Amino acid sequence: MDDARNRVADWVDAYENLWRTPGTDGLNQIFTDDARYWRGPYEEPVVGLPAIAAMWEAERDSAGEPFTMTSEIVAVDGDTAVVRLEVRYAEPEPHEYRDLWVIRFGPDGRSREFEEWPFSPPGQTAMSD
Repeated sequence: MDDARNRVADWVDAYENLWRTPGTDGLNQIFTDDARYWRGPYEEPVVGLPAIAAMWEAERDSAGEPFTMTSEIVAVDGDTAVVRLEVRYAEPEPHEYRDLWVIRFGPDGRSREFEEWPFSPPGQTAMSD
């Protein structure tokens, strides 16, 4: 894997680790202070670290929620990466989704723009609903 893909893989790992960590203090390690975070292609962006932190805490049941996540870097071009993910939650009700992430990085390697495109199997509501 080349350096750019390694940096993206490290960022994805950091995102997952922070999702599994109580609190939101570490978000400044992966997002710029003025980052824009889209939870879906037609959603309004959540803007800035405080707003992202509030959304982050509202979205997860707890930092200890059981899930597995696999990812594949689809493309890296300059400051932009596309990553495909599969996430499976076991509790409280088993559900899964596939997601595409479009990540635009600032010069310091933190995301300045993060866009998710979540997809769920037929009959299951998408995670951002």
